[in-house]
Amino acid sequence: MKGLLTSIITVLTFTGLQAQPQATTPKLVVGLTVDQLRTDYIEAFSALYGEKGFKRLWKDGRVYRNAEFNFSNPDKASSIAAIYTGTVPTVNGIIGDKWLDISTLRVKNCVDDRDFMGNYTQETTSASQLMVSTVGDELKAATQGKGLVYAIAPYREAAIFGAGHAGNGAFWLNDDTGKWCGTTYYNDFPWFVSQYNDRKAIDFRINGIVWTPSRPVADYKYLKSQWTQETFSYNFDEARKNKFRKLKTSPFINDEINTFLEDIFTNSTIGQDETPDLLALTYYAGNYDHKSVKECALEMQDAYVRLDKSIGELLDIIDKKVGLNNVLFCINSTGYVDAEGPEPEKYRIPGGEFYMDRCSALLNVYLMAVYGEGQYVESHNDLQLYLNHKVIEKKQLNLNDVLDKASDFLIQFSGVKEVYTSHRLLLGAWAPEIQKKRNAYNRDRSGDLTLDILPGWTIVNSDSPSESKVIRNAYIPSPLIFLGGNVKPEIINTPVNIDCFAPTVARSMRIRAPNGCSSAPLANIFR
Repeated sequence: MKGLLTSIITVLTFTGLQAQPQATTPKLVVGLTVDQLRTDYIEAFSALYGEKGFKRLWKDGRVYRNAEFNFSNPDKASSIAAIYTGTVPTVNGIIGDKWLDISTLRVKNCVDDRDFMGNYTQETTSASQLMVSTVGDELKAATQGKGLVYAIAPYREAAIFGAGHAGNGAFWLNDDTGKWCGTTYYNDFPWFVSQYNDRKAIDFRINGIVWTPSRPVADYKYLKSQWTQETFSYNFDEARKNKFRKLKTSPFINDEINTFLEDIFTNSTIGQDETPDLLALTYYAGNYDHKSVKECALEMQDAYVRLDKSIGELLDIIDKKVGLNNVLFCINSTGYVDAEGPEPEKYRIPGGEFYMDRCSALLNVYLMAVYGEGQYVESHNDLQLYLNHKVIEKKQLNLNDVLDKASDFLIQFSGVKEVYTSHRLLLGAWAPEIQKKRNAYNRDRSGDLTLDILPGWTIVNSDSPSESKVIRNAYIPSPLIFLGGNVKPEIINTPVNIDCFAPTVARSMRIRAPNGCSSAPLANIFR
């Protein structure tokens, strides 16, 4: 009887498994990262939208309203690297757009690589600094190279990390010429990109592009400018040398990406067979010309109205070329916003100015007073200080003792909230508030000392005052949205980590998650 009962249970179990419908593998996965996209802005401006963009996503998609990055101070490079690798900077190596190369004491871009020439650009670029695989890399490995992987973005960091190490191509807009450019790091530069550049590129059309409100100004009542705004008008061609840089901070860059993408669909086989392909796109939804939203309140609202239209047009393009039932469409954000300017003095909000170069110089003077003559501080970048390990070794000093002395000195500076040493981040006791700092730290690229500055304080860049920024720790809600034929619509308020994006997408394509990704895929997404 016991054996018979076991057999019956086994048969019923396998019968139940066989009865469950198998989710269809998408022909194409489209990952759309919208730089600085905010859930609260999407919802606040909803009365201004049409029916084909955000409203469609909120109705037919699976919307996670609060997708969080579990490392501190994300920027466009570190966030997109985290999205497509499914892991944090301490593992994937991308701690930011730039970091200090300790061998040369020069700041380097995260995708700089002199070994590879550019196409339609003088920039030398590769994904060699990315230390783990991406979703696109795993797709290439799983399909023996048959799956196509393309990335299109306003800037090269996003394009490179979207395409990964093994992609077919990464394309970004040249700041100076308006041409779509790439790198010899990938295979041959596609003929259809060259053809587009020669016939249809934005440089042929920019003199006719003028940005004015797309709706009556009276409709834009959700954000208030620090100065009275009656309307706005920007003629990009009048910006001369900066016209393409400014275009890339406007909603028109999203339209240009759609135009370029439609040309790629026409001239390639992406999404046309049963082997899954990956398309990694990046839009822009930040402030115009990186100004404060207090200056450009009307522009920000109009940017979301135009973004809504661009997303609707993108869905129409994909539906026409591949069919949305054959596509998994995913939207996410970079999880940060451009820094605000200082608050007017009349509001008496506490704050101050913090100078990193002065801090670095004073620390070196202090260490000389303690340990004798020497250049103990090599350099600084962002809020990180790099010590001279050769001098410390030559003087036979204990590095941890030097770090502790430096930390005790730095914490006394006005505006300094906390000081993290490399030893503390690597080996110190765990605490919830320190985990994000640890996840953002990479032992080969981060500084020996990392500072936290109090909210309301301005970090002043003496060399470039325009790059100074005010610290704000206010929570920024960012969305993670899935849309497709097998996706179960639902709006979810419970926070999720953005690390889940890569394994979820990998699961939908039935491939391995990236090799640095330890997060589980999101559950109950598909029917």
